[in-house]
Amino acid sequence: MTAAPSVGVVVPTRDRPQLLRAAVRAILDQEHPGAIEVVVVHDRSEPDPSLAELSRPGRRVRVVRNDRTPGLAGARNTGALAVDGELVAFCDDDDEWLPGKLAAQVAALAATPRAQFVSCGIRVNYDGRHVDRVLDLDRVTLADLLRDRLTELHPSTFLMRATALRDGFGLVDEDIPGSYAEDYEFLLRVARDAPLVNLPTPYVLVRWHPRSYFAQRWDTIAAALQWLLDRYPEFAAQPAGRARVTGQIAFARAAAGQRRDAVHWARQTLRRNPREPRAYLALAVAGRMVRPDAVLRALHRRGRGI
Repeated sequence: MTAAPSVGVVVPTRDRPQLLRAAVRAILDQEHPGAIEVVVVHDRSEPDPSLAELSRPGRRVRVVRNDRTPGLAGARNTGALAVDGELVAFCDDDDEWLPGKLAAQVAALAATPRAQFVSCGIRVNYDGRHVDRVLDLDRVTLADLLRDRLTELHPSTFLMRATALRDGFGLVDEDIPGSYAEDYEFLLRVARDAPLVNLPTPYVLVRWHPRSYFAQRWDTIAAALQWLLDRYPEFAAQPAGRARVTGQIAFARAAAGQRRDAVHWARQTLRRNPREPRAYLALAVAGRMVRPDAVLRALHRRGRGI
């Protein structure tokens, strides 16, 4: 009988001590016969060595400091290089793995020997409401991801083979401005190698906060999305997918008060896809008919983002 693979889980954190402990406990409580190691990576915050006291037989917790680029990308990579598991998973410090998550994903990888990566659905919690987001797909291709961000593929669902992460598709890109959309860029790069395995079950509780870390960083968001378009020329073959991204740029420019740029990007969006709603939302924000935070709140209540 083949031994169960060891799993290393990377949890980047910044000033969320209570939610962090809930996230770590949910990982340690997973039913998995192999060893689980949790590496908590403190990013621009003081490490809490007491987290190691959560360790138990077969379940180890280590605490390290982000020694790479400040931000999520550097923190994830610091942890990915520190863990010892045959499989590597990510979990954000404000999310929780639900029962059965790890066992189901490990089984899915074992059933698909050539697969390198597996994800699952999410249960979004926002303002006291829960919305399940799942993809009715068991494989996700690069074309799928170019057409749509597929929010269901949240980083807290990622489980991958350590060899592929370190020597195949590679670590998280630390050059993307502000680490914004680093998870999306990572998915695109992984999918260039091979389709992603997906489980259409919500195995992760994802908390969306009224004031997210990026809520007011509109210039960074716009710059990161423009960087993404430059990095992936494949968007040219997916007009609707490119329009989705340029619509997001238009909205970010409008939210930052840059009306002329917002109109420019909105027009570019509508030329590619006249039905892209983000362009119209951007124009409404640019024309001061609606506030950007009101748009985001309405979308988040439905478990969606811009």
